Amino acid sequence: MQETLLRKLHEYIRDNNPDLLLTLQEENRLTDYLNESVASVDGLINQLVVENQPPSVIEEQCMEELTKPLKPSRYSYIKSILEEEFPNDFERMLNSNVLTTELINMITVCDAVFEEFEFSEATEDNRFLRYAITGAVYEYLNKG
Repeated sequence: MQETLLRKLHEYIRDNNPDLLLTLQEENRLTDYLNESVASVDGLINQLVVENQPPSVIEEQCMEELTKPLKPSRYSYIKSILEEEFPNDFERMLNSNVLTTELINMITVCDAVFEEFEFSEATEDNRFLRYAITGAVYEYLNKG
């Protein structure tokens, strides 16, 4: 079960939080992060096993717990805005194989806005947050 959770958590981070993945790789802490995270749900695994839950339910509940601190994804949020509001730039970056790198750069540029609006699942639908991030992305795209 732990190996499956390690693999799935790594995949989740790769797909939804590549900025975190890059940071962990640069600091040579990826393996430690994954192992510590999966170890943190050992108690949940044991509890669900005692309750005779099927492996699929155990895996699903553990992944929900493991990904909770990673949600919502700033990467996915900005990617969605870029794709919807700036489709030509999105396609250009996608076709040039620089989309992930550029989105990570945009996260850095937008960090202060995310902090100001206390970005969370409770605030991700705030239209003023969306306007502010859209404006920051616009400025990023037109910087030079």
